[in-house]
Amino acid sequence: MNPLFGEFIGTALLVLLGNGVVANVLLNNTKGHNSGLIVIAFGWAMAVFVGVFSVAAISGAHLNPAVTVALAVAGKFEWARAPGYILAQMLGGMMGALLVWVMYRKHYETTDCADLKLATFCTGPAIRSLPGNLLSEVLATFVLVFAILSMVAPKLSLGAMDALPVALLVLGIGVSLGGTTGYAMSPARDLAPRIMHALLPIPGKGSSDWGYAWVPVVGSLLGGTLAALTYTHL
Repeated sequence: MNPLFGEFIGTALLVLLGNGVVANVLLNNTKGHNSGLIVIAFGWAMAVFVGVFSVAAISGAHLNPAVTVALAVAGKFEWARAPGYILAQMLGGMMGALLVWVMYRKHYETTDCADLKLATFCTGPAIRSLPGNLLSEVLATFVLVFAILSMVAPKLSLGAMDALPVALLVLGIGVSLGGTTGYAMSPARDLAPRIMHALLPIPGKGSSDWGYAWVPVVGSLLGGTLAALTYTHL
């Protein structure tokens, strides 16, 4: 499989299962309705595991523009390959969001709250304070990328099973740091599905909240870059 297609498939699986668990918890008349943050955090961890494990041997399973940029900053990935990876990840995120909508289409129709519908596509702040929200995304992504860079050191590598510690990492970030902004940590997880929210014919969907959309993008890229710079100077 071509590495770019690997990134596309891996990111699509990630978003399908990750946003899928959010839809299962938040939308009306689902089997998992109102099952809470722990289910969402665990579902996202498993989404990361499936996405990473599926394509790690093909593309390295970045599945996140913030990770791709951070690896390039750390000198572990060629800058010339970064645009293709990022485009594949964004398209994969859009495909994953589309599949969530297809899967839960009838439940979107029976859910009246526009905010809940939006939450199945992208993140939003529990308390809107853009400087604080940005800091939350920077910190969460710093933890994610710094830990990933440490995990992929040769002496600690588990091969394809590196997906497992990354999944546990995302679970830990979700339950510890996910209460403020929903821990997007990736433009492919937030901006790409947000675009699909704007495009899809979802009844009563309301605004896609473009005024907030820059926060997860800038926060994740900044947090990942800071993590890479910190790691390379240790």
